[in-house]
Amino acid sequence: MTAPADSDLLAAVRAALAPRAVRLIDRRPSEYRTSSALEELDIEVDDGEKLALIFKDLSERALTPAARAAKPGFLRDPLREIEVYRELLAPAQLGTPAFYGAETDRARGRYWLFVERVTGLELYQVEERSTWEHVARWLARTHARLEPCAGRAPRLLDQGADYFRLWPERARRFTAGGTRLLAHIAGRYDSVVARLAELPRTVIHGEFYASNVLVDSAAAPCRVAPVDWEQAAVGPGLIDLAAHASGRWGQSDRLAIAAAYADELGLTVDDLGRDLELCRLHLALQWLGWAEGWSPPAEHAHDWLREAEQITDVLGL
Repeated sequence: MTAPADSDLLAAVRAALAPRAVRLIDRRPSEYRTSSALEELDIEVDDGEKLALIFKDLSERALTPAARAAKPGFLRDPLREIEVYRELLAPAQLGTPAFYGAETDRARGRYWLFVERVTGLELYQVEERSTWEHVARWLARTHARLEPCAGRAPRLLDQGADYFRLWPERARRFTAGGTRLLAHIAGRYDSVVARLAELPRTVIHGEFYASNVLVDSAAAPCRVAPVDWEQAAVGPGLIDLAAHASGRWGQSDRLAIAAAYADELGLTVDDLGRDLELCRLHLALQWLGWAEGWSPPAEHAHDWLREAEQITDVLGL
């Protein structure tokens, strides 16, 4: 897709920051682009203040060809992330990137989002477990804060029974070499779906992986600023925790991270127990069933089939 003209982009920024006078100093593609078109903007306003912004084009035509082929169509909504920033994150003041504005024009297929450009590290670059525990505590507070707010954002995905029921069959169809295991899981998945649908629901990020979480320091305490809220949903908070504790950590470290989340809510890690494992199983099946022929970038690759097998053994399914 051709990037918008400077004049169009500047007009949208001026509308977002009105009544302040705005001068666009510089724009450049962001190195953090994954699926949607992403640019870094340097802005100067009338009092001389300089603002560092991210411009995200959420329209269908701004997706990379790989993203357009990979992301399931039923999960796409270009207004969802805009709504989440405007209606939920901005009022909650959680430390997420500040919302500066958006321009939406359905007739032109224009869905532009302007947020703060946060300087920091992607969490997967941080080795200190204490920082991951700090992020888990932030996540628990965020879930508690946003739980009453779901009705303000009707475009949130609904991660309920129908959603959870989608993934075992998709995973079986799309995963080479896992047919027997995945058929076994699918045949016993009704009880998993029933329990997941019973878990306490809140507003969740939906993809709370370390690559989507920025921190302004490798050491806690630090600012926690998750980005890419395109898959935000109403669903079990433990889905986000399962994503957060996945990947690099072994069982003991994963339990310590989960314990920090539980403690922030006045619980113990034993209270999460089997439910957290069920959420981990859901995530494994979701990524296995994401799209036919899809695989994540090398730096974020994970053996979800092996994880599903291990969790199935732990759960005795």
